[in-house]
Amino acid sequence: MPNVVEVRRALPDSARFAIVVARYNESVTRKLLAGAVDTLVGQGVPDGQIDVAWVPGAWEIPIVAQRFAKSGRYAAVICLGAVVRGETTHDQHINRQVSLGLGQIALETNLPVLFGVLTCNSMEQAIHRAGGNVGNKGSECAVAALDMVYLLNSLP
Repeated sequence: MPNVVEVRRALPDSARFAIVVARYNESVTRKLLAGAVDTLVGQGVPDGQIDVAWVPGAWEIPIVAQRFAKSGRYAAVICLGAVVRGETTHDQHINRQVSLGLGQIALETNLPVLFGVLTCNSMEQAIHRAGGNVGNKGSECAVAALDMVYLLNSLP
């Protein structure tokens, strides 16, 4: 029988969370942000321990996420945005670079950096993922952030 890490579901009183959210497609990203904040607060994180930084678009998320992650002040960084496919391949270039950048930041800083950037084919799909019939990906990111913080705090 393998040894399973016993996860302690408790946060230090000082645990802070950073959220980087893109202003582009704000009608969608504002809902993602609300879902993330509501979930964190609902799980006991005081809203005074949640810092939010708005950036112009998804492309700008990694540099701010990196600044937060390297500061040593945060238990996790949640990144939220909405990139919707258009008539060109522009969205694919943004999505690829943002996802690679955020993954690299997490590995370099040993900190959970959550990818809550919607990569949708249409605005309708984005709306459904920001509190519509597919749930709220901002909330899901917040749950994943908490789960990762609990797990990392439980590892030897």
